[in-house]
Amino acid sequence: MSDFKPGLEGVVAFETEIAEPDREGGALRYRGVDIEDLVGQVSYGHVWGLLVDNSFTPGLPPAEPYPIPVRSGDIRVDVQSALAMLAPAKGMRPLLDISDEQARDDLARASVMTLSFVAQSARGTGLPAIPQERVEAVDAYWTSAAEHGMNASTFTARVIASTGADVAAALSGAVGAMSGPLHGGAPARVLHMVEEVERIGDATTYVRAELDKGERLMGFGHRVYRAEDPRARVLRRTAKELDAPRYEVAAALEEAALAELHARRPDRVLATNVEYWAAIVLDFAEVPSHMFTAMFTCARTAGWSAHILEQKGTGRLIRPSARYVGPKARPVKEVPGAEGVIGEI
Repeated sequence: MSDFKPGLEGVVAFETEIAEPDREGGALRYRGVDIEDLVGQVSYGHVWGLLVDNSFTPGLPPAEPYPIPVRSGDIRVDVQSALAMLAPAKGMRPLLDISDEQARDDLARASVMTLSFVAQSARGTGLPAIPQERVEAVDAYWTSAAEHGMNASTFTARVIASTGADVAAALSGAVGAMSGPLHGGAPARVLHMVEEVERIGDATTYVRAELDKGERLMGFGHRVYRAEDPRARVLRRTAKELDAPRYEVAAALEEAALAELHARRPDRVLATNVEYWAAIVLDFAEVPSHMFTAMFTCARTAGWSAHILEQKGTGRLIRPSARYVGPKARPVKEVPGAEGVIGEI
């Protein structure tokens, strides 16, 4: 058995043709296309097509008129449960029993319904259309966050797909994996920092005070990139082009944070990551902070769909090994609490 790697750190489990994060160069390419050439130029629906089909067209279809069946007050719960219920409602069969073409069509239907479920859970129906400049901001974020290689939610989607389950089950499981604060929750915490700088009026004072208290500055550093996160670069550009009201404050906070982090930790690369500027772009789009993770979910349906389809093509069940480190063989009477339990049946 190979060496144990906690958290599977550095373990290569798949070969993929979908996305290529360039660790050293600070770039992210979807099937060879740099995201800087996509954001603001190609809509998210067609980026979904690039990731899933290696073609911009046909991309995502329109959402079907299907009311969200659960309204718990929690967007994640509503979307995750609605996705799970989509398979029986729409007759989606297990991946093991359908063709690649049918799987692709099921993924398209389920993906666009995910976007619809988020909107229905958050806004309800019959409300005015969202202004175009806010649509542009959300589209830029979705495109930049559509795919990023292997991570907790994508791995979950592939594991479920490997069992031959239906696509809605795989997507629902991925949504659950994203609900933890370590995967998708940082942008909301970035916005809190920006609000504090606005209140104090001095970014450097805020940064030094937080670091002196041992607090972590959200939005800096990444486990993949040794340079600036390319998604941060395109979202910074988007925020500036859209004249986001908090752009200047965010830029000042970023400059102060990078300078102080470098001064205190010169041996570490702590550049800006995607969560930092995602917060500013989503705030400009008037997305409330409690919905930031839901926006990430919408974006990542593209990457999840591509990986689910790619996993189906392998025809293999994902089954890693575990090294047992528990008690050695022992008689039942040595188990704590055995007295008075043994022989009661």
